Amino acid sequence: MPTALITGASSGLGEQFAYALARQSFALVLVARRRERLDAVAARARQIGAPRTDVIELDLAKRESPHALCDQLRTLGLQVDYLVNNAGFGTSGFFHKLDLARELEEIDLNISSLVALTRLLLPAMVERHAGTIINVASTAAFQAIPFMSTYAATKAFVLSFTEGLAGELVGTGLRVMALCPGPVKTEFQTVAKNEKSLMPEFVYVPAEKVVAGAISAAASGRTVYIAGGLNFLGAQMTRLAPRSLINLVSRRIYRPNAD
Repeated sequence: MPTALITGASSGLGEQFAYALARQSFALVLVARRRERLDAVAARARQIGAPRTDVIELDLAKRESPHALCDQLRTLGLQVDYLVNNAGFGTSGFFHKLDLARELEEIDLNISSLVALTRLLLPAMVERHAGTIINVASTAAFQAIPFMSTYAATKAFVLSFTEGLAGELVGTGLRVMALCPGPVKTEFQTVAKNEKSLMPEFVYVPAEKVVAGAISAAASGRTVYIAGGLNFLGAQMTRLAPRSLINLVSRRIYRPNAD
């Protein structure tokens, strides 16, 4: 039976990936820090159609965690056919005031764990000439974002890394795609502490719709999928408009209420 591993599966896009892939009869390995939430997602996924669910409580921001996760997969006798690198978080505020340890944790989770898991699980996929990898980036990957400087930079890395990897793997039978959602109503805004940004409500796309589009796009062989028509247009504008103008607009949208 095909097996999908989803990181950050306790809520948001990760949770919706679990339900969507359960409907396609994937066995699921759900990874996140919150065991109670993972158990709830696993139970619903089984009701929907997942033939098997395994829950692994793990903090992927720790450098040793990807290796520990792969050790557990071997113990469970599982091979991963579909990898969704979704775990990540953002921070917001004046960079010089932000907690350095938290910024480095953000880099480790958004970048290091994604690279490590991809590297550890990819060889078996290449050997089988089959597999799908979806790396969750963001429309933030297309421009710098003042007051979310670290987050945007991590997502730019994810986008570039994924496009490069996809180029390497042409002809192998693997599908590798960067998912670039724009604003989505999840816990992200609360964690990032930017609930009061000036982002208009109409640009938000439901998490279920983002995931459905991503799965379809990956299956069709897309390398980059930008969720939502307005987000697609916005991403194209960042390529055409002066970077100073894009920076100015972002600065006004994301500037904290008080210095």
